[in-house]
Amino acid sequence: MRVAAVQYHLHTIRSFEEFAARVDHYVKTAAEFEADFVLFPELFTTQLLSIGDESGRALPIEALPGFTPKYMDLFAGLARETGMHLIGGTHIIEDAGRLYNVAYLFYPDGRIGEQRKLHITPTEVKEWRMAAGSGLQVFDTDKGRIALLICYDIEFPEIVRMAKARGVDVIFCPSCTDDRHGFHRVRYSCHARTIENQVYVVTTGTVGSLPTVDFMRGNFGQAAVLTPNDVPFPPGGVLAAGEINDDMIIVADLNLELLYKVREKGSVTTWRDRRTDLYPDWA
Repeated sequence: MRVAAVQYHLHTIRSFEEFAARVDHYVKTAAEFEADFVLFPELFTTQLLSIGDESGRALPIEALPGFTPKYMDLFAGLARETGMHLIGGTHIIEDAGRLYNVAYLFYPDGRIGEQRKLHITPTEVKEWRMAAGSGLQVFDTDKGRIALLICYDIEFPEIVRMAKARGVDVIFCPSCTDDRHGFHRVRYSCHARTIENQVYVVTTGTVGSLPTVDFMRGNFGQAAVLTPNDVPFPPGGVLAAGEINDDMIIVADLNLELLYKVREKGSVTTWRDRRTDLYPDWA
């Protein structure tokens, strides 16, 4: 499974077409590396708010769902065109009067899967009145079974246990953090989840700045492909990583067979050795 992760650079734009051209650039770059999956960051579509209204003021978060049809058409078309699985970061939608932060998986054959963010940060609740999703989804692909857990979600071990119990081998974690503290919370949590569950985690975040968009003025991000810490993998558990806060894309190959081997005969077998007599099993 070859994966690519985009460190998406946020900057002020003037039209949806400008946004689409940037997305096309990143997708075509990943296609040149023959990636099977491409991951975009959480909340990267907030760049559309910088287009502004007639007076030049940035659009409010409530305006973002209005771009959903164009966003969906853009990613669905690129997935079909390139034959890759595209994880379109996250996008804000409206459902029954509530706003949701949603990750979408665009299949090459036209199917579209979605995962709503399950754990909502205090800022998302207070400033954007975001609602929480109600269920974990897993996605079967011709390369393996995956899950999409959005930023804060990865900080909760139980939800990743549930994903692993349902046969997931790779977690994709789109993220958006505004400072080093938030970045390292997510990054260290990703590492912990690889060790606990003996899975791969692919993560990335936004970089750059949207000076006119509230709560998107600061971004601190880095893409990484993370592995369990065992002999077949890199000693630090980092298979690939980008340059912090640079506009770039990283690519890495995931060998699922190595996961199956370490689960059975690794230096530690954390999944097999869990004490379900002391705490719940998430099967």
